[in-house]
Amino acid sequence: MTKMGCQMLWLPLALTLMMATVSTGGSIVEECDPGDLNGLASFRGGIHMDTSGRLAKWVGRRCCRWQGVSCNNETGRVTEVHLPGFISSVDFVFQSQMEGWFSPSITLLTSLEVLDLGGLAGLSGRIPTSIGRLKNLRKLYLYGNKLRGSVPESIGKLLKLEELHLHENRLSGFLPPTLGCLKNLNALLLHSNRFTGSIPASFSNLTNLMHLDLHANSITGHIPQNIGDLQLLKELDLSDNLLNGEIPASVNNLTSISVMYLDANHLEGEIPFPSNYGQMPLLGFLRLQNNQLGGKIPPNLGYLVSLQRVSLENNKLEGAIPFSLGNLEALTELYLNGNKLSGVIPKSIGQLSHLILLTLSHNSIQGPLPNEMSALQNLQTLDLSFNSLTLNSIPRWVAKLPSLSRIYLAGCGIKGQIPDMLKSTPSPIQELDLSANDLTGGIPAWMGSLTQLYSLNLSRNHLSSSIPASVADFQELGVLDLHSNNITASMEHVFKIGTSFPGGSLTYVDLSDNSFTSGIQQISVGTLERVVYLNLSHNLQEGKLPTSMEKLKALQSLDFSYNKFGFGLVEALANLSHLETLKLQRNQFTGRIPAEFLNLKNLKDLDLSDNLLVGEIPAGRPLSDFPQSCFTGNTGLCGKPLSPCKS
Repeated sequence: MTKMGCQMLWLPLALTLMMATVSTGGSIVEECDPGDLNGLASFRGGIHMDTSGRLAKWVGRRCCRWQGVSCNNETGRVTEVHLPGFISSVDFVFQSQMEGWFSPSITLLTSLEVLDLGGLAGLSGRIPTSIGRLKNLRKLYLYGNKLRGSVPESIGKLLKLEELHLHENRLSGFLPPTLGCLKNLNALLLHSNRFTGSIPASFSNLTNLMHLDLHANSITGHIPQNIGDLQLLKELDLSDNLLNGEIPASVNNLTSISVMYLDANHLEGEIPFPSNYGQMPLLGFLRLQNNQLGGKIPPNLGYLVSLQRVSLENNKLEGAIPFSLGNLEALTELYLNGNKLSGVIPKSIGQLSHLILLTLSHNSIQGPLPNEMSALQNLQTLDLSFNSLTLNSIPRWVAKLPSLSRIYLAGCGIKGQIPDMLKSTPSPIQELDLSANDLTGGIPAWMGSLTQLYSLNLSRNHLSSSIPASVADFQELGVLDLHSNNITASMEHVFKIGTSFPGGSLTYVDLSDNSFTSGIQQISVGTLERVVYLNLSHNLQEGKLPTSMEKLKALQSLDFSYNKFGFGLVEALANLSHLETLKLQRNQFTGRIPAEFLNLKNLKDLDLSDNLLVGEIPAGRPLSDFPQSCFTGNTGLCGKPLSPCKS
């Protein structure tokens, strides 16, 4: 047959197809494929709320014209369904939501290549067991919904699949080994679900995989020994699971890896990488914290010259910090706190010119601090707390670091008065922790000039005298901890902190274990609507609790125990609806327990013992849920949980 003849035979067929097919690019289809139409209609029927309004436009039989639906130009079959929760355009950004049931009839769309129902927030149901029918599927996005149940075995039939995003659902059960059949997969995101069991060994077959994220599940067992077969892998996140055993040596073969997060598991043994120079050359972000890793920090870690952030905190690492860490010239953050490290800080640390954060707290590191650390011109956060440093005084170079704004030197053996050199640092101090030292004298008046200070912890020292009036100049202070000192007189100036801030700036206040005698009445002067924690226990406060206590709307924990407060319990306390802890024991409160205390529905910890309270304990929860010990020592008190009142 001539070429002309073939074209003539094809022409009538083409005309017929044009009447039945639609394309996003030009031709218009009059009718939708019956199977596709049925599948889409069933999906729409399962949704009872769509804030985007897209499904409301799905009318008639011309499904290829429907918003979010794309079809093949030649066959007229539906190839893509795009209904993501996050909708953006040049003019607006909109987070839409759908609520309803994920109809399994979606698998009738057997020519589907892309299914995007990600981030709809309210899509429930299960992944259809018939998902394997969608043999042309390349991208499957079902993340950010309320899907339950297991991932069906039939998903292994989707041999063309390149991206599988099922994260942030309520999926459970074992990961099916058939996932290992998806050899074209380059992204597998299953994090933030409820998966259990082990990582299938078949995952080593996914040699095109570049992104593997299983974090925030309950996966057990070992990391597969042959994980190193995934040589194209760029990002690996297995954090926040229940993995145990050792990190396999094969990770050295991950030549493309740039992000590796294995933190928050039960991994043990030594860090096995890199074994040689040149391995893992692109690794920039490494998290191994909150495991049970032991041994020494490998000197070869200094070969990983691309590292920018390293977290080895809260393990069982021991020995000295290797000198070779000074080779990590790109390093910006180094977390080594919470280990068993000893020896001195190597001078090479001063070579880390890009370092922004260094935390070595809770180890057994000894002094002196190397002067080379004064070269850390970009350092913003320094935490050397609770080591064996015995500094006696803060090195002068600390106060000269041009970028330093967060200083943590708790438990470092610092003696004497708070040094004046902290008054005028090149970068304004935002957080200062000098707790658990041997500081003496008073809180200096210049401290109020640190107007950008957010957190101040001077607890567990030997500070005396009174709080200077200048502390009222703190306008951004959120955390104030002065407990366990010898501070006297009034605490009134504390309640004036951050008054220019809407609702006040303070959120956490601990003045316990001092010798304050007054100032509680000034609580009405300040603006303390954001305070969550307030502890004034073990002081010498007297008088009646002010009714202005009801201003503390956000308060969750209140401890006024071991003072000399008297008179009746103010009903204003019952207005603190978020209160979870209320400790008023060992005072001189009199009268009855207000019946309004029954309104404290969130109360979990209560102690009114050893006061002068009388009468019947108001009947009902939460008061009736607490043990007798919470009320004992009040000789005139009766009723459940104490002995019944006498008629």
